Amino acid sequence: MAAEISDRIREIAETRGLPESEVFERALERGLDDLWEDLVLAQYLDGDRDREEAIEHVGRTKVERAEREREVVARDADWGLNA
Repeated sequence: MAAEISDRIREIAETRGLPESEVFERALERGLDDLWEDLVLAQYLDGDRDREEAIEHVGRTKVERAEREREVVARDADWGLNA
């Protein structure tokens, strides 16, 4: 796994003409951004964070999409239990 990551970083750096350290830094930032959004949305859906605060942190579009996805899963579960 580590070798695969190093190979990917090296290839991206060479292709983009960037230092490997910058590619690694960008990848870390993107990953942290995704993890942060997942955390905020999970806290919102669990009732540990209010809707406006979640919107402030991740944006209205992502909050609304999470709400729609929760509704779809709930409908599917209900259908499965009552079919």
